Amino acid sequence: MTEHLVPPGSFCWNPNCPDYARLQRGNLRRFGKTRAGVQRYQCKTCHQTCTATKGTPFYGCKTDPETILECLALLAERISLAAIHRVKGIKEETVAAWLEKAAPHAAALEAALLADHRVSRAQLDALWTYVGHKGEKGGTPKHPTGVPSGGG
Repeated sequence: MTEHLVPPGSFCWNPNCPDYARLQRGNLRRFGKTRAGVQRYQCKTCHQTCTATKGTPFYGCKTDPETILECLALLAERISLAAIHRVKGIKEETVAAWLEKAAPHAAALEAALLADHRVSRAQLDALWTYVGHKGEKGGTPKHPTGVPSGGG
């Protein structure tokens, strides 16, 4: 079976709902926007709400996705966290948290970074290697949890 991306608002995220994960059932309606301007949806069956960013690395982030992707692309270019903080005004800890949050979504993020930010495969390999070693003090490398850029 091939995996594919579905548009936001295509299914209910509530595991207790009879329409949970069923695509295009017509049970979702637009339900306003968050303070950050992200579209919200409500299930007509269970009345639970979710946002368009649910299930993505951008879920719960107050910063727009373009800025997050730009910071990740800068990391792929081997720009330091301190330099990103100086240039973009975003705390180093915040960018590091985005990086950790993005790691499980490596394949989808690679597609976005390759398409929009002119990042090469070698730079992405370096980025995911950086993610794998981030936070280590003993020098023992972690095993990568995401899909490396060469794999599919």
